[in-house]
Amino acid sequence: MVLPKHILETFDEALSDLRKNLLTMAGLAERSLHRAINGLLQRDDSLCTNAIDDDQEVDQLEKQIDKASLEIFVRFQPVASDLRHVTSAIKLSSNIERIADEATNIAELAHKLNQHPPLVEVNLLVPIQAHATSMFKDSINAFVQEDVELARAVVSRDKQLDNMNGSAKRQLTERMLQDPYQLRGYLNLIFISRYLERVGDHATNIAEEAVYAAAAEDIRHQS
Repeated sequence: MVLPKHILETFDEALSDLRKNLLTMAGLAERSLHRAINGLLQRDDSLCTNAIDDDQEVDQLEKQIDKASLEIFVRFQPVASDLRHVTSAIKLSSNIERIADEATNIAELAHKLNQHPPLVEVNLLVPIQAHATSMFKDSINAFVQEDVELARAVVSRDKQLDNMNGSAKRQLTERMLQDPYQLRGYLNLIFISRYLERVGDHATNIAEEAVYAAAAEDIRHQS
């Protein structure tokens, strides 16, 4: 006789639905981030608008995940690894929602920048965006695949992203001094670089939760 993973089959179904909603939410946040950056690089206001619209759907999914997690706690009282996965899902949804917020912030500033002549310095953001997006994708994959090594690798890449943001900020500050007529534009690019750095921070949080969910190890605040 083959025993099911849990006595109550609906428990597995609830966990599966929770994971599906998380993946949908992550996909929307990634799409929003992609649209926001391309709205900036391609000077396409429609992409900026779409990125902002995505945020509402992400917000609704966060509410659904919080509600579903609470229902799982009440109905099934999970323990051990099941408990870790449910609590991690709540934390993941919060960080994913904040990444979508950063995408909205980028899209709003991109829309403003698109109203003025293009700045060649926008290219400074391309490697920062690629690094932050890669961290986000890998953090989600680490959680889904329970890949502790991949999650640790994401955490280790955050410092590099911080350095990239710092370098861009210094270069843009120099340009502000050289060309004060474009001060507002350069300042907006500094803000966008900072928003991308925050995406990396949230990806790091997700990766840390992936380690906790898979291995019951808390790696937060480690050197």
